Amino acid sequence: MACVALGLASAVFAVSCSSPNTDTSSPGGGQLENPSPKVLTSFTILADMARNVAGDNLSVESITRIGSEIHGYEPTPSDLVKAQDADLILYNGMDLERWFEQFLGNTEDVPAVVLTEGIEPMAIASGPYSNKPNPHAWMSPRNALLYVENIRQAFVALDPENADDYNANAKAYSDALKAIDEQLQADLAQVPEPQRYLVSCEGAFSYLARDYGLKEIYIWPINAEQQSTPKQVQSVIDQVKQNDVPAVFCESTVSDEGQKAVARATDAAFGGNLYVDSLSTADGPVPTFLQLLEYDAQTITAGLLNN
Repeated sequence: MACVALGLASAVFAVSCSSPNTDTSSPGGGQLENPSPKVLTSFTILADMARNVAGDNLSVESITRIGSEIHGYEPTPSDLVKAQDADLILYNGMDLERWFEQFLGNTEDVPAVVLTEGIEPMAIASGPYSNKPNPHAWMSPRNALLYVENIRQAFVALDPENADDYNANAKAYSDALKAIDEQLQADLAQVPEPQRYLVSCEGAFSYLARDYGLKEIYIWPINAEQQSTPKQVQSVIDQVKQNDVPAVFCESTVSDEGQKAVARATDAAFGGNLYVDSLSTADGPVPTFLQLLEYDAQTITAGLLNN
């Protein structure tokens, strides 16, 4: 079943797609002969992308749960059972899932596809991971188009009988991402040049900042075991004061206390929490990836414009 891209009057674009059927039982209570192939992703954002391409043809599930911190996740025995039962595993790569290599080593004969294939990585600028690839490539809608194409290719290879559906769904979802790209440009173009600083807890917005003309300041370059140190916080305080930055932000999956300390020590407002590594629950602000991109852009724009 193909998904359909819908343009709303509010310029919020989404993809309408019915939830995949994960019930493998027959009406009589037995098991169906050919249940939907099972696809497992490393985190919720990839699962949402994959579901939009899969339509009703595949069962898609995320290993990590909503709100989980993805970098240092510790897989459970039930995660390993799910992986061994999967027909395909999708993951980000670029060292995002530091736990994933060992995780895959504990599965047998389950194909895995890295979704950042073809994306030119940006290097992490500082810290213990200096010069390693910044893994948050999905935060640019332009990069997300390559994620969708890699998903499409993986699904066509997995289930060629439904290739037409995957091709149509991928096109519809890509069209929605292109519309989001245009909307992000329009939203962020409202911010005057001197105020175009994106200050966050983690350096997770490098690709977004590059593509939409923002300068990036962050407390730490990538989420790791430690939280913010006094030296890191003071460095951001100095940069915020020097550049007269109107607002600072943090990510939803980490503590925002360091960034709130920055706001208290400067004239900047705390602009709110941004979503990067996880979607929200269905009743939250970002239950889909497209809504995540829009929510973050609107939150950043409102903060930098002092709205």
